[in-house]
Amino acid sequence: MSQKSDKPDISNAEFEVLDVLWDDHPATSNEVVERLNYKKDWHDKTVKTLLGRLVKKEVLGFEKQQRQYLYYPLIAREDYTKKETTSFVSRLFKGKIAPMVAGFANQNSLSKQDVNELKALIKEWEENND
Repeated sequence: MSQKSDKPDISNAEFEVLDVLWDDHPATSNEVVERLNYKKDWHDKTVKTLLGRLVKKEVLGFEKQQRQYLYYPLIAREDYTKKETTSFVSRLFKGKIAPMVAGFANQNSLSKQDVNELKALIKEWEENND
């Protein structure tokens, strides 16, 4: 990805393609189609179009090996997730985490495990930032 100040705009469909490549790369377009077909019944031309878009957006790279292209991510899942999370919290919650967590808590969307993980994160943050 180029040194643009912002993350690339990735559609939900493009994200699904990127996600299977994060799981295992490099991969040919046929391998990506096969992996995606466990979840969806996408035509191979659709997947190839999505791969092309992701290459154009500099999110995927490729190398030609004989008559096939091997695709691989140019951005780490963790980096993309971090940027998406920051953007999401900024847009919907004015950059504040507490209202987001409160929204999940009020909707009973937090499991006991979620709460325990949040407590552990807060404790770790307090230990490292006091």
